[in-house]
Amino acid sequence: MLAVVLSGGGARGAYEAGVLSYVFGELSRNHEQGPRFDTVCATSVGAVNGTFLAAVADDPAAGVERMRRLWSELALEDVLRFGFRQAIGLHRVVLGGSSARGIFDARPLAELVGRAIPWRQVRRNLSNGKLKALTVTATHVASGRPVVFVDHSRDTCLPVTLPANVVVRGERILPHHVLASAAIPLVFPPIRIRADLYCDGGLRLNTPMAPALHLGADSIFAIGVSTRSGLNSPSSLDASRYPGAPFLLGKVLNAFLLDHVNADLNELARINQFLEDGLALCGPDFIDRLNERAMHRGEAPRRRVAALVIRPSVDIGQIAGDHLRAHRARFGRAMGRSFLRLLDVGEGADSDLASYLLFDGEFAKRLIQLGRADAAAKRDEITQFFLSS
Repeated sequence: MLAVVLSGGGARGAYEAGVLSYVFGELSRNHEQGPRFDTVCATSVGAVNGTFLAAVADDPAAGVERMRRLWSELALEDVLRFGFRQAIGLHRVVLGGSSARGIFDARPLAELVGRAIPWRQVRRNLSNGKLKALTVTATHVASGRPVVFVDHSRDTCLPVTLPANVVVRGERILPHHVLASAAIPLVFPPIRIRADLYCDGGLRLNTPMAPALHLGADSIFAIGVSTRSGLNSPSSLDASRYPGAPFLLGKVLNAFLLDHVNADLNELARINQFLEDGLALCGPDFIDRLNERAMHRGEAPRRRVAALVIRPSVDIGQIAGDHLRAHRARFGRAMGRSFLRLLDVGEGADSDLASYLLFDGEFAKRLIQLGRADAAAKRDEITQFFLSS
């Protein structure tokens, strides 16, 4: 079973759209049988892209082209709204109150998610076997625990062996699940699902490989939204200055929300190597014998899992800084000077905070182009991965 795993990062999600448009669009046009997938596991803005991908599982080539156009045509006001009501209510973001608050009005994003994703088709694809499962992860505000919402086909069982701190819930995934997963703390208000509040799933489980593995995936195709090192150039910050709140907030969001795909892949490689060594030393029945003991303890069976990850080859924070400086006048007209001050890029060459909030079509196009180029650079590897999975 092959799972597509999508992580979070606000407006950085346009990079995922670029990779997906190449893999399920370009490669599909050049091969008789295009890449196919069975499961989608997603978090944060990846939940928006992932649910859209699940909805077009019956025709991913045409679907990812629509996703690419949606990102390319975005305007800031389609996602973020900051008016008089938000300005006078900012103290409630800090102090709390009787209603959920964020710096920005989340209604434009809710409307976009509601109309852009073909929700009924998600259910059809799960019912007719085009898709085995869709998972969306959010963070339970009261406890801080990650909650994995699982929408699955009749022949797919809920994962039962995830770590004890992870809650698994079988539910039909709807707009409020996706909005909860994408609700970056402070930026957007938390979302209520029944009696509880939820926010961005990336706080605790940003690259949701674990749900994919415990659903039975033996191949994982993951898209990250940070570079391999995850580090900016040492010279990006002027040593003579103390950074301001926008710079620091961007770094805090990086620490919480950018994918931990390297750690997940290292752990996966370690387990794969352990199984390979066991087969070499103990014979071909090693994995069966190992799993027999694991099942007696109620643990998940071990198996070799193939993984391929596409990451940005250029730091997206730097792209955001360049883009904001080049279009400062236009953003000032669209959102006002306060928005520009919030995204001040005077601290360094990069603008991490802007990279989360620039839901702007022109910025999205740059990330889409980068995603397509990075995927194209691994064309042969991607083709072989999907053909062998």
